[in-house]
Amino acid sequence: MRRRAFITLIGAAAWPLAARAQQPEPMRRVGVLMPYRENDPGAKGWLSGFTEGLQGLGWTDGHNVQVEVRWAASNDGMRMVAKDLVDLQPDVIFVSGTPATAALQRQSRTIPIVFVNVVDPIGPGFVASLSRPDGNITGFVNIEAGMAGKWLELLTEIAPSVKRVAIMFNPDTATYVRSYFLSSFESAARSLNVESIAAPVHGEAEIEQVITSLGREPGGGLIVSADGFMFINRALIISSTARNKVATVYQFSVYVRESGLLSYGPNFGDIYRRAAPYVDRILRGTKPADLPVQLPIKFEMAFNANTAKALGLTIPQSILLRADEVIE
Repeated sequence: MRRRAFITLIGAAAWPLAARAQQPEPMRRVGVLMPYRENDPGAKGWLSGFTEGLQGLGWTDGHNVQVEVRWAASNDGMRMVAKDLVDLQPDVIFVSGTPATAALQRQSRTIPIVFVNVVDPIGPGFVASLSRPDGNITGFVNIEAGMAGKWLELLTEIAPSVKRVAIMFNPDTATYVRSYFLSSFESAARSLNVESIAAPVHGEAEIEQVITSLGREPGGGLIVSADGFMFINRALIISSTARNKVATVYQFSVYVRESGLLSYGPNFGDIYRRAAPYVDRILRGTKPADLPVQLPIKFEMAFNANTAKALGLTIPQSILLRADEVIE
């Protein structure tokens, strides 16, 4: 009896230890703020790259992590969604774009935030420096100031007859354009003997007005700034530039797949995938302040030959040789 009792006692003592050892890891929570329309195929593709990157690092949605995705295509919507995500108290928030990152920063200075698609994270105070973020925010810069000059060079290469070129942007959502891009744009315009025009717009009517004015006389060209407002309104921009026969350069290749003329910029799918390891490291205990802001490493050029022909442009061999993607 004593031996049986002893075995029973050992088993009873060991059971809680075994039960504790078999308990699953606690569910982690990742918030995501996407400043685009929820049905936008380009934005959904980028987000898939991020979630697939997380899965490759061992984080499966619904198994050991809960990914809370919120979409907002307006500044007011971003503010509401930012509060909603912060109220969930996630372990980390992944966000795209300057306005959405700013909305989250206003809501929390403690929840770790990883951004992508931010041009200048130092200007608005997201980070103290690229090498030492020194706060709860870090991430991936998508472009450098000199890119505006590069866009203009490409535009004059594909459309050598351009005489005046506007850079179109929304000053409410792309506050960085005047301070960050205009200098290189205007400098390149002087060296190329092209008139430079800063064209701030706030809505669809003003977008139409800028493009129509450029198309009234031959020699008009357009550069579309890299911000969410322009991305959301890309169908209007592409159709209006085609109708007014205005040669246009973009940052995102998705514009070219949807009949835009030419794009040059970082590979955004790659940037979204590269953000997944940062989120992974934060989930495993690393602080955002210890993760330096990263620069883009992959760039891509896309060109739509059909659009060039419709605009009456001769396709330069130099463009064809450098393009990563040619739509014919």
